[in-house]
Amino acid sequence: DGSLRPGIVHRLDKDASGVMVVAKNSLAQANLINQFKARSVVKAYLALVKGHLTPDEGVIEAPIGRDPRNRKRMAVVAEGKEARTQYYVIKLVGNCTLVEVRPETGRTHQIRVHLSAIGYPVVGDSVYGVKSAYLSRQFLHACRLGFKLPSTGEYVEFTSNLPPDLEQALKDIA
Repeated sequence: DGSLRPGIVHRLDKDASGVMVVAKNSLAQANLINQFKARSVVKAYLALVKGHLTPDEGVIEAPIGRDPRNRKRMAVVAEGKEARTQYYVIKLVGNCTLVEVRPETGRTHQIRVHLSAIGYPVVGDSVYGVKSAYLSRQFLHACRLGFKLPSTGEYVEFTSNLPPDLEQALKDIA
């Protein structure tokens, strides 16, 4: 009948970990989806990238669309959709950099595509970077999600610590 089924409001990349919001009813779902569309939801991720990322903070603005050489992948392409990602270096870990990443737009694989495009692929990302001896998945974790509660309009923020496999990878790489 075209109506929304309560539940999923947004997605995480396959093999990414972290915090998600799920709506309990259709009104909440519609409200939350609108907040994501309006880009008023605060999303922050932790990513470990290969190399020493400089400068210590920056904005990546590059359009993302289907990779013309491989339609199963996304890429920075001139005819792609607008995409903007902020990043902040947290610390150097061996020959890698732990960064907090805040996507302002929500393109498919945006963080992974943008970081790879500037020469710092996410560790363990076999699609846009290289596999890692330390991880069986990419080092990408949704650490913070903030939005207004549909019921009251109160701003709330939820956080998620790194899971054990990513914590261990940091120790192993250091």
